[in-house]
Amino acid sequence: MISKKETMIKQILMRVWNEEQGQDLVEYALIVAAVGLALITTVNQLSTAVVSLYSSITQGLTSIGASGQ
Repeated sequence: MISKKETMIKQILMRVWNEEQGQDLVEYALIVAAVGLALITTVNQLSTAVVSLYSSITQGLTSIGASGQ
């Protein structure tokens, strides 16, 4: 024979198990984390490329200035 307490616990557990509202929040959080990680990686690679380009331009201008004197 199942007691009222066991029935209430079973109903609560079934309600928690079937509720999907919290799952959506977790999925959105994972998507935001993945997009953030992709942005950080892209910005780091882009900054390295910009520094390399700036260094190349600076060296080119320095060599032009040195040869023009």
